Amino acid sequence: MASVLLIEDDASVREGLELALRRQAHTVHTAESGELGLEKLRVFQPDIVVLDLMLPGIDGFETCRRIRSAGEVPIIMLTARSDDFDIVAGLEAGADDYVTKPIEPRVLDARIRAVLRRAVSEKPASENDPAVERHGRLIIDRAGLVVTKNGQPVSLTPTELKLLLELSRTPGQVYSRQQILSAVWDHDYLGDSRLVDACVQRLRAKIEDVPAKPDHIQTVRGFGYRFGRS
Repeated sequence: MASVLLIEDDASVREGLELALRRQAHTVHTAESGELGLEKLRVFQPDIVVLDLMLPGIDGFETCRRIRSAGEVPIIMLTARSDDFDIVAGLEAGADDYVTKPIEPRVLDARIRAVLRRAVSEKPASENDPAVERHGRLIIDRAGLVVTKNGQPVSLTPTELKLLLELSRTPGQVYSRQQILSAVWDHDYLGDSRLVDACVQRLRAKIEDVPAKPDHIQTVRGFGYRFGRS
């Protein structure tokens, strides 16, 4: 179903997940370190990366940052259940989703499929397309799935793009974090808002003139977020 790069240093975990994912018809490439993972990323160009945070040498956080700086391939990180700090840091480093250990292979497979449903190919924008929306210097082409700012393409991950499309669909409407989780991530996180907040932070850094004082993705304290009216 997908080409997966699994970066995990624990041999038993790596081999177990590789076998389980292959049974789900995925093509799996594995690496036991961040350095080797980055090499295999360049060689195999996978559809998605599953990345453990606790790696020897280059740790998972730095590996995640390097993967993200190299492109927009979706990243699911693997983390210990109690490591709240690691979850936040991993999301801020550029991960799209996370799975806690011990890992249930069926859960990981479901998360992979959900993330890949958001992975869409960009098409050239058409200035005359009625689906092209102008929000100041930010232009969103819903038909072509292309976003530009000041005339330059904005490189967004599939999750960031879906978040922007969802919020900008009805400017001024306030979305709770749980509504955003359901609409963008396709599954519930039992009130865990960290995915939303981290993705909003990354999106603001790309589309706002002053991310600390956003014009587009606005916080409504105590409720959630809204897309500012042009």
